[in-house]
This record gives sequence, structure tokens and C-alpha cells, in this order.
Amino acid sequence: MTMAKRDTYTPDSLLAVAVAVFNERGYDGTSMEHLSKAAGISKSSIYHHVRSKEELLRRAISRALDGLFDVLEEPGAVTGRAIDRLEYVTRREAEVLMDELPYVTLLLRVRGNTDTERWAMERRREFDQKVADLLERAGADGDLRADVDIRLATRLLFGMINSIVEWYRPGRGGAASRDEVAEAVVRTAFAGLRKP
Repeated sequence: MTMAKRDTYTPDSLLAVAVAVFNERGYDGTSMEHLSKAAGISKSSIYHHVRSKEELLRRAISRALDGLFDVLEEPGAVTGRAIDRLEYVTRREAEVLMDELPYVTLLLRVRGNTDTERWAMERRREFDQKVADLLERAGADGDLRADVDIRLATRLLFGMINSIVEWYRPGRGGAASRDEVAEAVVRTAFAGLRKP
């Protein structure tokens, strides 16, 4: 991936280039030389902004995780019945995924090969557990269909949301909008989860 040469880079613009290269080549397959070429700047210019490639990875993954965890603090995620909070979190998780598509894509591709990747995987498990807890609470409240297996439903819900990174490309002709995708996720998931 080669980007147009820029005279100055900000930490955010450098991070955006790094994320694009990481997603294209894989984190392990990316060198500082690859990042330098993609950014059109010298390696020493990159080191002016960050200490290492892994620092870029941590910043990128933090951006994705912060967006997801922030959803859990929003009023719609903390007040009301568990089923309504779960629906809210599901919609917002899909929206954050699409708003931060390259960053969440990178987060979902980490495999635990570095300290940063292991940290990211642990944080993902923490987020997933909080959403699973909402599902369990909704079941305990009697708001889920009786035939719903909570553990299976949790995996299917995350699978549906996370799969968006594989096919969602905003701006393509005929592509569904962010809001249409989020609504479809919620409608599809909760038609099968909510007690009629």
C-alpha cells in the first residue's frame, strides 16, 4: 500500500496509515520499512511519533476497545430491563464497528503473538463477558424465548456483529447504510431472542 507523500504527519494520520498496512499485510508481516513506504516518510520520522510498531498497534487497538467499552457506559446500556439494554448495546456495538471499521477489523484479527495482542484479547473477553452477562440477565428476567441457549446465543450474536468487518464497505453503490445495517442486526437477532 503506497500513500501520497505528505510533508507532516500527525499521530492520528500516521496511525490511520499503520492500521491500513496492518490490515493489508498482517501485523506480523508489517515492518517499519513497510510503514515508512506507505506513509511516504522516513523511519526516523515515524520514530518521532512512536517508539515502536507495537506502540502503533496498541494505540489502534485501544481506539477500537475504547469505543466498545464507552458504549457500556451510555445511558441506554445501564438503565432499563436487561433485554432493552442488550438490544441497545447490540445496535451501538454494530455502529461502533462500522464507525471505526479499520480499527475494529485490526482488533478482531489479533492472535496473541505479542504482549499487546494478549492484552487486547483479554480486554475483548472482558467486553464479551459484559454482553454475555446482559444476555443471561435477560434470560433470568424471562424476556428471552425458553428455547434459547444463552451460551450459543452469545456466540451467534457476536459472530453476526463481528462478521460485518468482512463485508461492510461504506460508500459503495447499493450498499446498505450504517443505520440500515445496525437496524438489520438488531431486528434479525432479537426476532430470534425476544420472548413473543
